[in-house]
Amino acid sequence: MNGSKNPGRSFLRDHNLVSSMSRRGNCHDNAVAESFFQLLKRERIRRQICATRSDARTDVFSYIEMFYNPRRRHGTAGDTSPVEFERRHSHRLTGVSEIRGDSTGSCNPTGL
Repeated sequence: MNGSKNPGRSFLRDHNLVSSMSRRGNCHDNAVAESFFQLLKRERIRRQICATRSDARTDVFSYIEMFYNPRRRHGTAGDTSPVEFERRHSHRLTGVSEIRGDSTGSCNPTGL
């Protein structure tokens, strides 16, 4: 299909962008991001009316940093919050590095 019949493709081409070509089961799937944005819209954006873009940015930041990451429980993370999941994962990695005798703890990709 050429760009004139598909304005989305011409937009992508004109802006040097590449569309996502992920398929089900592909490790580069957008399911996690799509789920997050769906929840953000349902739980926050559609419930708030912000006077300015700056107010909206502040509100979304607050939702993510004060609720979504530290408190909202996620079924795919063992019914824990992302912050708790990261803490437990970091703790497990630290335990593995201690068993191996790696005292530097360099096996911590989360940066925690």
